[in-house]
Amino acid sequence: MTRSYLLLAIGVPVLLLALAACSPLATLNALSPSGASDCIEGVAYGDGPRRKLDVYRPRGLSGRAPVVVFFYGGNWVGGARGDYAFVGRALAARGIVAVIADYRLYPEVSYPEFLRDAARAVAWTAREAPHYGGDPKRLFVMGHSAGAYNAAMVALDRRWLAEQGMAPSGLRGWIGLAGPYDFLPIQNPTTKPVFHFPDTPADSQPIHHVSAASPPALLIAARKDKLVEPMRNSGQLAELLRAQQVPVQERYYGAVRHTTLIATIAAPLRWLAPTLDDVAEFVLKPPA
Repeated sequence: MTRSYLLLAIGVPVLLLALAACSPLATLNALSPSGASDCIEGVAYGDGPRRKLDVYRPRGLSGRAPVVVFFYGGNWVGGARGDYAFVGRALAARGIVAVIADYRLYPEVSYPEFLRDAARAVAWTAREAPHYGGDPKRLFVMGHSAGAYNAAMVALDRRWLAEQGMAPSGLRGWIGLAGPYDFLPIQNPTTKPVFHFPDTPADSQPIHHVSAASPPALLIAARKDKLVEPMRNSGQLAELLRAQQVPVQERYYGAVRHTTLIATIAAPLRWLAPTLDDVAEFVLKPPA
């Protein structure tokens, strides 16, 4: 057995035990190197404790770098920006300024208020990015699961950025990881009150906001996702974007599931799927 395979055989079980013994996200953060980035924590983009964000800058950055605003998942009822330090560190290590934003959750708010928070965080980033070494002309939004929904709605439904004096055309592109883009009628009991079931408005669905003016997209999903069906959501949205001549890339990974997809951005689990590579390539070399 070669040394690399020996390390893999030893390391994977140890990692799995660590993930089972405590918070999986805390473990990923603890095992993710931070030496390539600097973090500015708890920057307010609005009023209240849930309207704050963390900025991760590539260490030694010279010039202006592309910027990604990331929204985490949690079914709009949970999540915290500090849990996703591994995402900010990973992107910064690839030469990207990463903004990890909190947003208000149910039951404090319901649809569409968290979209207003998401748009406000993006608008803050567009204004303030130069102070952190970011290029506002290369601004992307990204999210996983419920956060991918937020990113999609900010990128596709012009209402939310318009409230902030912006338009989706101000985005260079957007990235969705295992996003729910077409989930009516709502089946998940936790999600129902978030979207006012049974009176959920049809225009709450990203698929209804695709147009020729939509920004380029990278849609990533797990083939074995049991929570968010990949072809109904990512596949259908990709087809609608292509029909409008919008550049779109699709990636479907076989070795991951809904929750482990985002975890593959962390260094210990990158061997499961090339998520970080695909995201970095899209951001650093976006389609025309």
